[in-house]
Amino acid sequence: MFPYKDDNPSSTFPFVTIGIILANIIVFIMQLGLETGGRDAVMAYGAIPSSILTFESAQPIHPALTIFTAMFMHGGFFHLFGNMLYLWIFGNNIEDSLGHVRFIFFYLLCGVIAAYSHALSAPGSAIPMIGASGAVSGILGAYLLLFPYARVHTLIFLGFFVQTIKVPALIVIGFWAIIQVINGLLASGISNQGGIAWFAHLGGFLAGLVFIKLWRPRRSNKW
Repeated sequence: MFPYKDDNPSSTFPFVTIGIILANIIVFIMQLGLETGGRDAVMAYGAIPSSILTFESAQPIHPALTIFTAMFMHGGFFHLFGNMLYLWIFGNNIEDSLGHVRFIFFYLLCGVIAAYSHALSAPGSAIPMIGASGAVSGILGAYLLLFPYARVHTLIFLGFFVQTIKVPALIVIGFWAIIQVINGLLASGISNQGGIAWFAHLGGFLAGLVFIKLWRPRRSNKW
């Protein structure tokens, strides 16, 4: 199941969503331009679970700040593409619902909760975590709660054939959430070996579900 757009128009221009996407792309290009392919940058600016829990680190910036720098770094093209695709599909409606400024803080809050969700699942890990997945997961949680029946255009691959169908967001995001839970449980015993931070996805997703209603402005002026 591969979503690529939704039928849920917004009333405002999503310049914050676009700005976040551009920032992630720029940082990724900068990573590629480094001599080590960005590995040193990941160690310096990635969010290391043990460091963000204890605030003890040899990194060049305070461990708390690495939570934010890590949100704009990615481990490869497909990592970046997947996160930015989901942000592009679902972010504009959440930005429209919250207002531009509130959306920025909501996005970052989900990312922070996601980082600590992963850190608490692997408190002794010295493997840096990078990517916008946790923050984007929060956007998915918010979208699921606000627009469960919005139609999402999705590609279904049937062998050599590809079919395009419209699926309610409840199914698309619900299926995504189930995959995160299953993989999180399967990976819980090997969390210190690197790979995907499944609990970051789950933590960000739950943050989006819980905080979206509290975060929405009561007045119509959405800034």
